[in-house]
Amino acid sequence: MARQPRFVLPGHPQHVIQRGNNRSPIFAEVADYCIYKDKLSEACARFSCRIHAYVLMTNHVHLLITPETEQGISKVMQSLGRQYVQYFNYRHQRTGTLWEGRYKASLLDTARYLLTCYRYIELNPVRACMVEQPAEYRWSSYRYNALAMDDPLVMPHESYLSLATDKELRLKAYQALFDNAINEQTLIAIREATNRAWVLGCDRFRNEIEDLLQRQAAPKTRGGDHKSQTFQARCKINRV
Repeated sequence: MARQPRFVLPGHPQHVIQRGNNRSPIFAEVADYCIYKDKLSEACARFSCRIHAYVLMTNHVHLLITPETEQGISKVMQSLGRQYVQYFNYRHQRTGTLWEGRYKASLLDTARYLLTCYRYIELNPVRACMVEQPAEYRWSSYRYNALAMDDPLVMPHESYLSLATDKELRLKAYQALFDNAINEQTLIAIREATNRAWVLGCDRFRNEIEDLLQRQAAPKTRGGDHKSQTFQARCKINRV
């Protein structure tokens, strides 16, 4: 069966995940993280993509990325697939594939999910019990977004910048977002949308994407449309 093309809208952010093959490590030493970031930055500059948030875990990566062209993200990931894998295999005297199949991605409803996705990504090391606070983890964008530490890889999204016009107030506003945990329902929604390559957003946003791209953007509700007149009439008959 042919694979469905990913949902892509130039200028619209996506949450991207790429995992190591069989959940094997894709970073073995500090130099690996540095080289990956360098290669990612070069590829984004070449193929017109912007990284807003990221985390490099031991065996997978999360990226919040906006492409300016339809093929931007795929070209960035292809470039990484060639250059970083070649480096990693040579460095660690291995052969073969490094990645677990294709990268996974979901198109985001900016108004509802973008800043939540920032938090979801940067809290990964906390959820994995690697650190107690996101600032303690070196290989994520949190130190840039919350503490203004230098990170040439990150380019702020307009929604992040709109937190406040003053830089210090913006940092405090961003830090405050992490005072409350992401609820379990939202965690599940983010994971399912990304792993299954669905659009992550409210019904209105998904409907707009479906109309624009002429494709189903989310799984259909199980059991049919319970709000339809046909379903309500059937229930009424069954109750009589």
